[in-house]
Amino acid sequence: MPTSSSGLHRRARSPWYNYLFTALGAVWLLIAFYPVLYMLMTSLRSQQGFLLGTPWLPPLHPILENYLTVLQAGFAHYFWNSVVVSVVTVVLVVGCSLLLAYVIVRTRNRVVNVVFSVFLVGLSLPIQAAIIPIYVLITKMGMYDKLIGLILPSVAFGLPLTVLILVNFVRDIPNELYESMGLDGAGEFTVLRHLVIPLAMPALVSVSIYDFIQVWNNFLFPLVLTQSSASRVVPLAITSFQGQYTMNVPVTMAVVVLSALPLILAYIFGRRYLLRGLLAGFGK
Repeated sequence: MPTSSSGLHRRARSPWYNYLFTALGAVWLLIAFYPVLYMLMTSLRSQQGFLLGTPWLPPLHPILENYLTVLQAGFAHYFWNSVVVSVVTVVLVVGCSLLLAYVIVRTRNRVVNVVFSVFLVGLSLPIQAAIIPIYVLITKMGMYDKLIGLILPSVAFGLPLTVLILVNFVRDIPNELYESMGLDGAGEFTVLRHLVIPLAMPALVSVSIYDFIQVWNNFLFPLVLTQSSASRVVPLAITSFQGQYTMNVPVTMAVVVLSALPLILAYIFGRRYLLRGLLAGFGK
């Protein structure tokens, strides 16, 4: 009987805690999301409305002229450059990392272990420490001020962490599944295509989103390895627009909103895979 009373007491008390945590979560969501909402509201104001209106409230007469101004100033070209660099980098990093992870997991010898250790060393190398050698190499290879000169260093710095995550995920696949497909006469590429890729899809999606965000937001490589507007990407474009439209805050906010749109969409569609993939294999 006492047990039943305590159980009823806990059930009667639990809604109070639920309401409290829900309210705290709503407050935290408002605090965290308001900067994004502020950027969006400001980008829909006119210059006069921004100076005379209430900045923390939605605009009474939203306009899209700021976005038209940004697009007419060449932002679409910079946006396309960032898409090319980010997508090509992600495809190369994820494709190479998946093959490397499969070889590392399925091959047991000293050479493979040494190669894996070399990739892990790359995790401790900051971009700032290697930017001068990278600049010299890219310049001597004739890739300065070209998109390929941004892609190759981004691939090099994206491989170590991606390989580590995929190795831990591929290692979690039971050996019985590999042996079963081997008994059926499946080759290595068949196993990779029909077993590893489907089971590793959460990790592949999560590392793709993570690498895309890293490349899209990278400012140091474009700053050092490009010069002309033809090779300019979004991070440099934001700086350029900020200097050009210093007094026109709504136009600057429109640039920021457009630059953040791919990242927001990537998070919305891949958020459930992101945490699962990044934590794969580390719980053992």
